[in-house]
Amino acid sequence: MSLFDKTTIRSFRFVRCSFDAESGVARLVYAFDDGPELTETVTIPGAPFALDAARAEAVERALRLLHLITGVSYYKAAVPSEIRIDGYAIDSATAVLMEQVYVHGLGEFAYRNGLSLHGRVRFPAGGASAPTGLADEDKSVGAGFQQPNGWSTPPTGAIAVGLREHALVAIGGGKDSLVSIEALRNAGIEQTVTWIGGSQLIAACAARTGLPTLNIGRALAPELFEYNRQGAWNGHIPVTAINSAIMVLAALLQGVDQVVFSNERSASYGSMIPGTGEVNHQWSKGWAFEQAFGEYVQSHVAADLKYYSLLRPLSELAVARQFARTDHYDAHFSSCNRNFHLLGERPTNRWCGVCPKCHFVFLALAPFMPKPRLVGIFGRNLLDDAGQVGGFDALLEYQDHKPFECVGEGQESRAAMAALGDRPEWREDAIVARFNREIRPQLEAAELAVAPLLDIGGEHRIPAALWERLRANFAA
Repeated sequence: MSLFDKTTIRSFRFVRCSFDAESGVARLVYAFDDGPELTETVTIPGAPFALDAARAEAVERALRLLHLITGVSYYKAAVPSEIRIDGYAIDSATAVLMEQVYVHGLGEFAYRNGLSLHGRVRFPAGGASAPTGLADEDKSVGAGFQQPNGWSTPPTGAIAVGLREHALVAIGGGKDSLVSIEALRNAGIEQTVTWIGGSQLIAACAARTGLPTLNIGRALAPELFEYNRQGAWNGHIPVTAINSAIMVLAALLQGVDQVVFSNERSASYGSMIPGTGEVNHQWSKGWAFEQAFGEYVQSHVAADLKYYSLLRPLSELAVARQFARTDHYDAHFSSCNRNFHLLGERPTNRWCGVCPKCHFVFLALAPFMPKPRLVGIFGRNLLDDAGQVGGFDALLEYQDHKPFECVGEGQESRAAMAALGDRPEWREDAIVARFNREIRPQLEAAELAVAPLLDIGGEHRIPAALWERLRANFAA
Protein backbone atom coordinates (compact mmCIF):
# COMPACT_ATOMS: atom_id res chain seq x y z
CA MET A 1 0.00 0.00 0.00
CA SER A 2 1.33 3.44 -0.89
CA LEU A 3 1.87 5.89 1.93
CA PHE A 4 -1.25 7.84 2.91
CA ASP A 5 -0.57 11.58 2.91
CA LYS A 6 -3.66 13.52 3.97
CA THR A 7 -2.17 16.81 2.81
CA THR A 8 -2.05 15.77 -0.87
CA ILE A 9 -5.61 14.44 -1.15
CA ARG A 10 -8.05 16.60 -3.11
CA SER A 11 -11.30 14.60 -3.24
CA PHE A 12 -13.34 12.02 -1.39
CA ARG A 13 -15.43 9.69 -3.55
CA PHE A 14 -18.57 7.70 -2.86
CA VAL A 15 -17.70 5.02 -5.42
CA ARG A 16 -20.72 2.69 -5.28
CA CYS A 17 -22.96 0.72 -2.96
CA SER A 18 -24.81 -2.56 -3.39
CA PHE A 19 -27.00 -4.91 -1.41
CA ASP A 20 -27.33 -8.64 -1.94
CA ALA A 21 -30.76 -9.83 -0.78
CA GLU A 22 -29.61 -13.47 -0.85
CA SER A 23 -26.83 -12.96 1.71
CA GLY A 24 -28.04 -9.82 3.51
CA VAL A 25 -24.71 -8.08 2.87
CA ALA A 26 -24.46 -4.40 1.97
CA ARG A 27 -21.19 -3.25 0.41
CA LEU A 28 -20.27 0.42 0.75
CA VAL A 29 -17.32 1.52 -1.34
CA TYR A 30 -15.28 4.75 -1.02
CA ALA A 31 -11.98 6.15 -2.26
CA PHE A 32 -9.72 9.19 -2.02
CA ASP A 33 -8.85 10.70 -5.41
CA ASP A 34 -7.98 7.76 -7.66
CA GLY A 35 -6.59 5.71 -4.80
CA PRO A 36 -7.54 2.19 -3.69
CA GLU A 37 -11.17 1.36 -2.96
CA LEU A 38 -12.22 1.21 0.68
CA THR A 39 -15.03 -1.30 1.20
CA GLU A 40 -17.16 -1.50 4.31
CA THR A 41 -19.69 -4.30 4.78
CA VAL A 42 -22.89 -4.36 6.81
CA THR A 43 -24.58 -7.74 7.31
CA ILE A 44 -28.28 -7.89 8.20
CA PRO A 45 -29.36 -11.29 9.62
CA GLY A 46 -32.45 -12.99 8.18
CA ALA A 47 -31.44 -13.45 4.53
CA PRO A 48 -32.59 -14.29 1.98
CA PHE A 49 -35.00 -11.36 1.81
CA ALA A 50 -38.00 -11.46 -0.53
CA LEU A 51 -38.97 -7.90 -1.42
CA ASP A 52 -41.80 -6.60 -3.56
CA ALA A 53 -41.18 -3.66 -5.89
CA ALA A 54 -42.20 -0.93 -3.41
CA ARG A 55 -40.07 -2.27 -0.57
CA ALA A 56 -37.17 -2.92 -2.97
CA GLU A 57 -37.18 0.75 -3.96
CA ALA A 58 -37.26 1.79 -0.30
CA VAL A 59 -34.30 -0.52 0.37
CA GLU A 60 -32.40 1.15 -2.48
CA ARG A 61 -33.02 4.56 -0.96
CA ALA A 62 -32.04 3.36 2.50
CA LEU A 63 -28.88 1.85 1.04
CA ARG A 64 -27.85 5.17 -0.51
CA LEU A 65 -28.60 6.96 2.75
CA LEU A 66 -26.40 4.46 4.59
CA HIS A 67 -23.64 4.85 1.99
CA LEU A 68 -23.65 8.62 2.41
CA ILE A 69 -23.76 8.71 6.21
CA THR A 70 -21.25 5.92 6.81
CA GLY A 71 -18.80 7.76 4.58
CA VAL A 72 -18.13 10.10 7.51
CA SER A 73 -15.81 7.46 9.00
CA TYR A 74 -13.58 7.66 5.91
CA TYR A 75 -13.97 11.31 4.88
CA LYS A 76 -12.49 12.44 8.19
CA ALA A 77 -9.15 10.77 7.38
CA ALA A 78 -8.25 13.64 5.04
CA VAL A 79 -11.20 16.10 5.06
CA PRO A 80 -10.64 17.09 1.41
CA SER A 81 -12.50 20.08 -0.02
CA GLU A 82 -14.15 18.12 -2.86
CA ILE A 83 -16.82 15.43 -2.41
CA ARG A 84 -17.80 13.32 -5.43
CA ILE A 85 -20.66 10.87 -5.76
CA ASP A 86 -19.98 8.36 -8.55
CA GLY A 87 -22.99 6.72 -10.12
CA TYR A 88 -26.05 8.24 -8.47
CA ALA A 89 -27.33 11.72 -7.87
CA ILE A 90 -28.76 13.29 -4.73
CA ASP A 91 -31.28 16.08 -4.35
CA SER A 92 -30.76 19.28 -2.39
CA ALA A 93 -32.56 17.95 0.72
CA THR A 94 -30.14 15.03 0.87
CA ALA A 95 -27.17 17.34 0.42
CA VAL A 96 -28.37 19.58 3.26
CA LEU A 97 -28.84 16.61 5.61
CA MET A 98 -25.40 15.23 4.80
CA GLU A 99 -23.71 18.57 5.33
CA GLN A 100 -25.37 18.81 8.76
CA VAL A 101 -24.27 15.29 9.68
CA TYR A 102 -20.68 15.87 8.58
CA VAL A 103 -20.20 19.38 9.96
CA HIS A 104 -22.00 18.97 13.31
CA GLY A 105 -21.36 15.25 13.73
CA LEU A 106 -17.63 15.89 13.31
CA GLY A 107 -17.74 18.95 15.57
CA GLU A 108 -15.66 17.43 18.37
CA PHE A 109 -13.29 15.85 15.85
CA ALA A 110 -12.73 19.24 14.21
CA TYR A 111 -12.26 21.04 17.53
CA ARG A 112 -9.70 18.55 18.82
CA ASN A 113 -7.77 18.61 15.55
CA GLY A 114 -7.86 22.38 15.13
CA LEU A 115 -9.93 22.17 11.94
CA SER A 116 -12.93 24.09 10.66
CA LEU A 117 -15.47 22.20 8.55
CA HIS A 118 -18.00 25.02 8.17
CA GLY A 119 -18.18 25.91 4.49
CA ARG A 120 -15.75 23.11 3.62
CA VAL A 121 -18.20 20.19 3.45
CA ARG A 122 -20.27 20.47 0.27
CA PHE A 123 -22.26 17.59 -1.18
CA PRO A 124 -22.99 17.87 -4.92
CA ALA A 125 -26.75 18.06 -5.34
CA GLY A 126 -28.55 17.44 -8.61
CA GLY A 127 -26.21 15.27 -10.62
CA ALA A 128 -23.70 12.47 -10.63
CA SER A 129 -20.02 13.32 -10.81
CA ALA A 130 -19.08 10.21 -12.79
CA PRO A 131 -20.61 8.09 -15.58
CA THR A 132 -23.75 6.25 -14.53
CA GLY A 133 -23.02 3.07 -16.45
CA LEU A 134 -22.17 0.72 -13.59
CA ALA A 135 -21.31 -2.92 -13.92
CA ASP A 136 -24.33 -5.20 -14.02
CA GLU A 137 -23.69 -6.56 -10.54
CA ASP A 138 -23.83 -3.03 -9.16
CA LYS A 139 -27.14 -2.13 -10.77
CA SER A 140 -29.16 -4.45 -8.56
CA VAL A 141 -29.66 -3.71 -4.91
CA GLY A 142 -30.05 -7.41 -4.32
CA ALA A 143 -30.33 -10.65 -6.13
CA GLY A 144 -33.64 -11.08 -7.87
CA PHE A 145 -34.74 -7.52 -8.57
CA GLN A 146 -33.60 -4.38 -10.36
CA GLN A 147 -33.66 -0.89 -8.95
CA PRO A 148 -36.87 0.79 -10.06
CA ASN A 149 -35.38 4.25 -10.66
CA GLY A 150 -31.87 3.46 -11.82
CA TRP A 151 -28.80 4.88 -10.17
CA SER A 152 -28.60 8.25 -11.88
CA THR A 153 -31.89 9.77 -10.71
CA PRO A 154 -32.30 11.56 -7.39
CA PRO A 155 -35.16 10.15 -5.28
CA THR A 156 -38.46 11.98 -5.56
CA GLY A 157 -41.05 11.16 -2.87
CA ALA A 158 -41.31 8.18 -0.56
CA ILE A 159 -44.50 6.11 -0.32
CA ALA A 160 -45.84 3.77 2.34
CA VAL A 161 -44.54 0.27 1.70
CA GLY A 162 -46.80 -1.79 3.97
CA LEU A 163 -44.64 -2.21 7.08
CA ARG A 164 -46.13 -4.01 10.09
CA GLU A 165 -46.29 -2.51 13.59
CA HIS A 166 -43.11 -3.65 15.28
CA ALA A 167 -40.12 -1.79 16.72
CA LEU A 168 -36.41 -2.36 16.22
CA VAL A 169 -35.03 -0.94 19.47
CA ALA A 170 -31.35 -0.04 19.66
CA ILE A 171 -29.62 -1.39 22.77
CA GLY A 172 -26.25 -0.13 23.93
CA GLY A 173 -25.96 -1.99 27.21
CA GLY A 174 -26.69 1.05 29.37
CA LYS A 175 -29.63 2.21 31.44
CA ASP A 176 -31.34 4.34 28.77
CA SER A 177 -32.17 1.65 26.23
CA LEU A 178 -33.35 -0.66 28.99
CA VAL A 179 -35.82 1.99 30.16
CA SER A 180 -37.15 2.23 26.59
CA ILE A 181 -37.41 -1.54 26.21
CA GLU A 182 -39.42 -1.91 29.41
CA ALA A 183 -41.64 1.07 28.52
CA LEU A 184 -42.47 -0.45 25.12
CA ARG A 185 -43.10 -3.82 26.76
CA ASN A 186 -45.54 -2.22 29.20
CA ALA A 187 -47.24 -0.41 26.31
CA GLY A 188 -47.77 -3.69 24.44
CA ILE A 189 -45.51 -2.85 21.47
CA GLU A 190 -43.83 -5.85 19.87
CA GLN A 191 -40.11 -5.27 19.62
CA THR A 192 -36.79 -6.73 18.59
CA VAL A 193 -33.73 -5.71 20.61
CA THR A 194 -31.09 -4.66 18.09
CA TRP A 195 -27.38 -3.88 18.22
CA ILE A 196 -24.47 -3.52 15.83
CA GLY A 197 -21.11 -5.18 16.35
CA GLY A 198 -19.73 -7.96 18.52
CA SER A 199 -19.95 -6.62 22.09
CA GLN A 200 -20.48 -9.52 24.48
CA LEU A 201 -21.61 -7.10 27.17
CA ILE A 202 -24.43 -5.80 24.97
CA ALA A 203 -25.32 -9.36 23.94
CA ALA A 204 -25.65 -10.40 27.60
CA CYS A 205 -27.78 -7.36 28.36
CA ALA A 206 -30.00 -8.04 25.34
CA ALA A 207 -30.44 -11.67 26.41
CA ARG A 208 -31.53 -10.48 29.86
CA THR A 209 -34.54 -8.72 28.26
CA GLY A 210 -35.98 -12.07 27.15
CA LEU A 211 -37.05 -10.49 23.85
CA PRO A 212 -36.19 -11.39 20.24
CA THR A 213 -32.78 -10.03 19.24
CA LEU A 214 -31.09 -8.88 16.05
CA ASN A 215 -27.29 -8.57 15.99
CA ILE A 216 -26.13 -6.71 12.87
CA GLY A 217 -22.57 -7.08 11.65
CA ARG A 218 -20.41 -4.17 10.55
CA ALA A 219 -16.84 -4.43 9.23
CA LEU A 220 -14.95 -1.24 8.42
CA ALA A 221 -12.53 -1.15 5.52
CA PRO A 222 -9.24 -2.45 6.98
CA GLU A 223 -7.27 0.17 5.04
CA LEU A 224 -8.71 2.86 7.32
CA PHE A 225 -6.75 1.53 10.29
CA GLU A 226 -3.55 1.58 8.23
CA TYR A 227 -4.32 5.17 7.18
CA ASN A 228 -4.66 6.07 10.85
CA ARG A 229 -1.24 4.58 11.57
CA GLN A 230 0.17 6.67 8.73
CA GLY A 231 -1.10 9.96 10.11
CA ALA A 232 -4.68 10.33 8.91
CA TRP A 233 -6.91 12.73 10.78
CA ASN A 234 -8.73 10.74 13.47
CA GLY A 235 -11.25 11.35 16.21
CA HIS A 236 -14.89 11.19 17.25
CA ILE A 237 -17.55 10.46 14.63
CA PRO A 238 -21.38 10.57 14.87
CA VAL A 239 -21.83 6.86 15.58
CA THR A 240 -25.55 7.22 16.37
CA ALA A 241 -26.15 8.65 12.88
CA ILE A 242 -24.42 5.64 11.32
CA ASN A 243 -26.27 3.16 13.53
CA SER A 244 -29.56 4.92 12.74
CA ALA A 245 -28.99 4.50 9.01
CA ILE A 246 -28.05 0.84 9.47
CA MET A 247 -31.22 0.20 11.46
CA VAL A 248 -33.41 1.96 8.89
CA LEU A 249 -32.13 -0.49 6.28
CA ALA A 250 -32.66 -3.40 8.67
CA ALA A 251 -36.21 -2.29 9.48
CA LEU A 252 -37.16 -2.27 5.80
CA LEU A 253 -35.68 -5.71 5.27
CA GLN A 254 -37.49 -7.03 8.35
CA GLY A 255 -40.71 -5.32 7.23
CA VAL A 256 -41.21 -3.35 10.47
CA ASP A 257 -42.36 0.23 10.89
CA GLN A 258 -40.34 1.66 13.81
CA VAL A 259 -36.68 2.35 14.56
CA VAL A 260 -36.38 3.38 18.20
CA PHE A 261 -33.45 4.97 20.00
CA SER A 262 -33.17 6.10 23.62
CA ASN A 263 -31.69 9.59 23.50
CA GLU A 264 -32.93 11.89 26.21
CA ARG A 265 -33.55 15.63 26.21
CA SER A 266 -30.12 16.37 27.68
CA ALA A 267 -28.33 14.97 24.60
CA SER A 268 -29.18 18.13 22.67
CA TYR A 269 -26.82 20.24 24.77
CA GLY A 270 -23.08 20.27 24.21
CA SER A 271 -19.99 21.49 26.00
CA MET A 272 -19.44 25.25 26.07
CA ILE A 273 -15.82 25.85 25.09
CA PRO A 274 -14.36 29.30 25.83
CA GLY A 275 -13.42 30.99 22.57
CA THR A 276 -15.12 28.29 20.49
CA GLY A 277 -18.75 28.03 21.58
CA GLU A 278 -20.82 24.89 21.86
CA VAL A 279 -19.35 21.56 20.78
CA ASN A 280 -21.73 18.64 21.21
CA HIS A 281 -20.02 15.25 21.60
CA GLN A 282 -23.38 13.57 21.12
CA TRP A 283 -24.83 15.75 18.34
CA SER A 284 -26.34 12.77 16.50
CA LYS A 285 -28.14 11.83 19.72
CA GLY A 286 -29.69 15.30 19.93
CA TRP A 287 -33.06 16.62 18.80
CA ALA A 288 -31.72 18.46 15.75
CA PHE A 289 -30.43 15.23 14.21
CA GLU A 290 -33.45 13.17 15.23
CA GLN A 291 -35.86 15.67 13.70
CA ALA A 292 -33.92 16.08 10.44
CA PHE A 293 -33.16 12.39 10.00
CA GLY A 294 -36.65 11.18 10.95
CA GLU A 295 -38.33 13.59 8.56
CA TYR A 296 -35.91 12.65 5.79
CA VAL A 297 -36.63 8.93 6.23
CA GLN A 298 -40.36 9.49 5.88
CA SER A 299 -40.03 11.85 2.91
CA HIS A 300 -37.22 10.10 1.02
CA VAL A 301 -37.15 6.43 2.09
CA ALA A 302 -40.52 5.04 3.29
CA ALA A 303 -43.48 7.09 4.43
CA ASP A 304 -44.58 4.50 7.00
CA LEU A 305 -41.17 4.05 8.66
CA LYS A 306 -41.03 5.99 11.92
CA TYR A 307 -37.70 6.97 13.51
CA TYR A 308 -37.78 8.41 17.03
CA SER A 309 -36.23 8.46 20.46
CA LEU A 310 -38.54 7.16 23.13
CA LEU A 311 -36.83 9.18 25.87
CA ARG A 312 -36.60 12.57 24.15
CA PRO A 313 -39.14 14.22 26.53
CA LEU A 314 -37.09 13.11 29.57
CA SER A 315 -34.00 14.52 31.23
CA GLU A 316 -31.11 12.26 32.24
CA LEU A 317 -32.32 12.42 35.84
CA ALA A 318 -35.83 11.40 34.80
CA VAL A 319 -34.36 8.41 32.94
CA ALA A 320 -32.28 7.49 35.99
CA ARG A 321 -35.42 7.59 38.14
CA GLN A 322 -37.18 5.25 35.71
CA PHE A 323 -34.26 2.83 35.67
CA ALA A 324 -34.05 2.73 39.47
CA ARG A 325 -37.57 1.33 39.69
CA THR A 326 -36.37 -2.20 38.92
CA ASP A 327 -33.22 -4.10 39.87
CA HIS A 328 -33.69 -6.61 37.03
CA TYR A 329 -30.66 -5.31 35.13
CA ASP A 330 -28.38 -4.29 38.02
CA ALA A 331 -25.90 -7.11 37.34
CA HIS A 332 -26.02 -6.77 33.55
CA PHE A 333 -25.99 -3.14 32.42
CA SER A 334 -22.98 -0.89 31.92
CA SER A 335 -22.58 2.63 30.53
CA CYS A 336 -18.79 2.63 30.96
CA ASN A 337 -17.33 3.45 27.56
CA ARG A 338 -13.91 2.13 28.51
CA ASN A 339 -15.34 -1.37 28.53
CA PHE A 340 -16.56 -0.96 24.96
CA HIS A 341 -13.40 0.73 23.72
CA LEU A 342 -10.80 -1.55 25.26
CA LEU A 343 -12.31 -4.91 26.03
CA GLY A 344 -13.57 -7.36 23.44
CA GLU A 345 -15.20 -9.72 25.90
CA ARG A 346 -17.58 -8.87 28.68
CA PRO A 347 -15.47 -7.79 31.66
CA THR A 348 -15.98 -9.18 35.14
CA ASN A 349 -16.16 -5.64 36.49
CA ARG A 350 -18.45 -3.66 34.19
CA TRP A 351 -17.48 -0.24 35.55
CA CYS A 352 -14.00 1.29 35.48
CA GLY A 353 -15.07 3.82 38.11
CA VAL A 354 -12.89 6.66 36.82
CA CYS A 355 -14.35 7.77 33.45
CA PRO A 356 -16.96 10.53 32.95
CA LYS A 357 -19.71 7.99 32.15
CA CYS A 358 -19.09 6.10 35.40
CA HIS A 359 -19.05 9.36 37.33
CA PHE A 360 -22.28 10.63 35.80
CA VAL A 361 -24.29 7.39 35.99
CA PHE A 362 -23.32 6.96 39.65
CA LEU A 363 -24.29 10.56 40.42
CA ALA A 364 -27.55 10.42 38.46
CA LEU A 365 -28.73 7.18 40.06
CA ALA A 366 -27.74 8.12 43.61
CA PRO A 367 -30.82 10.27 44.40
CA PHE A 368 -33.16 7.47 43.29
CA MET A 369 -31.83 4.23 44.72
CA PRO A 370 -30.63 3.01 48.13
CA LYS A 371 -26.93 3.63 48.70
CA PRO A 372 -26.02 -0.05 49.29
CA ARG A 373 -27.65 -1.04 45.98
CA LEU A 374 -25.75 1.61 44.02
CA VAL A 375 -22.41 0.86 45.67
CA GLY A 376 -23.08 -2.82 44.97
CA ILE A 377 -23.56 -2.12 41.25
CA PHE A 378 -20.29 -0.19 40.93
CA GLY A 379 -18.27 -2.16 43.46
CA ARG A 380 -17.26 1.00 45.34
CA ASN A 381 -18.48 4.44 46.37
CA LEU A 382 -17.21 6.85 43.73
CA LEU A 383 -18.34 9.87 45.75
CA ASP A 384 -16.05 9.00 48.66
CA ASP A 385 -12.87 9.09 46.60
CA ALA A 386 -11.20 12.51 46.90
CA GLY A 387 -8.91 11.61 44.03
CA GLN A 388 -11.87 11.92 41.63
CA VAL A 389 -12.75 15.54 42.44
CA GLY A 390 -11.66 16.76 39.00
CA GLY A 391 -13.95 14.36 37.17
CA PHE A 392 -16.99 15.39 39.16
CA ASP A 393 -16.09 19.08 38.85
CA ALA A 394 -16.30 18.72 35.07
CA LEU A 395 -19.80 17.25 35.36
CA LEU A 396 -20.76 20.20 37.55
CA GLU A 397 -19.19 22.59 35.02
CA TYR A 398 -17.12 23.97 37.88
CA GLN A 399 -13.81 25.39 36.64
CA ASP A 400 -14.12 23.10 33.62
CA HIS A 401 -16.46 22.34 30.72
CA LYS A 402 -18.77 19.35 30.46
CA PRO A 403 -16.78 16.29 29.37
CA PHE A 404 -16.87 15.14 25.74
CA GLU A 405 -19.03 12.20 26.71
CA CYS A 406 -22.70 11.25 26.69
CA VAL A 407 -23.46 12.75 30.08
CA GLY A 408 -26.21 15.00 31.37
CA GLU A 409 -26.30 18.75 31.63
CA GLY A 410 -24.31 20.57 34.30
CA GLN A 411 -27.53 21.69 35.95
CA GLU A 412 -28.61 18.07 36.37
CA SER A 413 -25.31 17.11 37.98
CA ARG A 414 -25.43 20.10 40.31
CA ALA A 415 -29.01 19.32 41.35
CA ALA A 416 -28.19 15.65 41.97
CA MET A 417 -25.14 16.57 44.04
CA ALA A 418 -27.16 19.07 46.07
CA ALA A 419 -29.82 16.43 46.75
CA LEU A 420 -27.13 14.12 48.11
CA GLY A 421 -25.69 16.97 50.14
CA ASP A 422 -28.99 17.13 52.03
CA ARG A 423 -29.00 13.42 52.89
CA PRO A 424 -27.27 12.03 55.98
CA GLU A 425 -26.15 8.84 54.23
CA TRP A 426 -24.28 10.78 51.53
CA ARG A 427 -23.23 14.17 52.86
CA GLU A 428 -20.15 12.94 54.72
CA ASP A 429 -18.65 11.36 51.58
CA ALA A 430 -15.56 13.25 50.41
CA ILE A 431 -16.85 14.71 47.15
CA VAL A 432 -20.31 15.52 48.47
CA ALA A 433 -18.88 17.18 51.58
CA ARG A 434 -16.51 19.24 49.46
CA PHE A 435 -19.43 20.29 47.21
CA ASN A 436 -21.41 21.48 50.24
CA ARG A 437 -18.39 23.30 51.62
CA GLU A 438 -16.82 24.94 48.56
CA ILE A 439 -19.18 24.93 45.58
CA ARG A 440 -22.72 25.08 46.89
CA PRO A 441 -22.34 28.52 48.51
CA GLN A 442 -21.59 29.94 45.04
CA LEU A 443 -24.82 28.61 43.52
CA GLU A 444 -28.40 29.85 43.57
CA ALA A 445 -30.48 27.54 45.75
CA ALA A 446 -33.45 27.80 43.37
CA GLU A 447 -31.36 26.25 40.59
CA LEU A 448 -30.49 23.16 42.63
CA ALA A 449 -33.96 21.61 42.83
CA VAL A 450 -34.31 18.14 41.30
CA ALA A 451 -38.10 18.18 40.89
CA PRO A 452 -38.29 20.64 37.94
CA LEU A 453 -35.72 18.58 36.07
CA LEU A 454 -38.01 15.56 36.26
CA ASP A 455 -40.77 17.28 34.29
CA ILE A 456 -41.82 15.42 31.16
CA GLY A 457 -42.10 17.50 28.01
CA GLY A 458 -40.51 19.15 25.01
CA GLU A 459 -40.31 18.25 21.35
CA HIS A 460 -40.33 14.62 20.27
CA ARG A 461 -41.26 12.31 17.39
CA ILE A 462 -42.97 9.57 19.41
CA PRO A 463 -46.21 8.47 17.69
CA ALA A 464 -49.11 10.22 19.39
CA ALA A 465 -51.06 7.10 20.38
CA LEU A 466 -47.96 5.51 21.91
CA TRP A 467 -47.01 8.69 23.76
CA GLU A 468 -50.43 8.80 25.40
CA ARG A 469 -49.78 5.31 26.77
CA LEU A 470 -46.26 6.17 27.93
CA ARG A 471 -46.68 9.62 29.40
CA ALA A 472 -48.58 8.64 32.55
CA ASN A 473 -46.08 5.89 33.31
CA PHE A 474 -43.10 8.20 32.91
CA ALA A 475 -44.67 10.94 35.00
CA ALA A 476 -45.69 8.68 37.89
